[in-house]
Amino acid sequence: MHSASSSPPVADDADRPDDLKALAGYADALADAAEAAIRRWVERRVREVLSAQGLDLDAAGEAALAAAADEAQADGMPRLRALLAADIDDQPVNPLAILRSLVRYPSAVLAAAGAAPVPRDEFAERHFPADAYDLMPASFADVDPDLHEPGLVWGAAKAHVHLRRHRPPDAPSP
Repeated sequence: MHSASSSPPVADDADRPDDLKALAGYADALADAAEAAIRRWVERRVREVLSAQGLDLDAAGEAALAAAADEAQADGMPRLRALLAADIDDQPVNPLAILRSLVRYPSAVLAAAGAAPVPRDEFAERHFPADAYDLMPASFADVDPDLHEPGLVWGAAKAHVHLRRHRPPDAPSP
């Protein structure tokens, strides 16, 4: 199904089943990689900021960090899988936007641990005002290096399906 705001396919055969099957496989691979990475990312980023500030977590802080990692996983994965399962014309955001929304979990642990906000550049301050600890990932690789390739491949496959579906009638077929 296509959203009302998107342009209709240019031909009945614009979506090739093999392309859609490949895209679904790449989406599953990206979701699986993200599921494996979210907890590690939350824990790593909290420890990096605390270490840079000479701070450690006590037992309660360690428990809060484990809970935050679990909550980020529980919040992010259903939304990410639903997004990746949706038709490309019905995806209002990209997967990285969902991962970015999870910075509130490590941020809460850092605030409770007494971490000071970190210096950020003007762009980060303007676009991500609530990200006091500069945790916002700029790319899939910033979340985890294992997300780089699945994110890139999924994005290329999505672009291929989009271009095929929405190409002008006189454009060569991709």
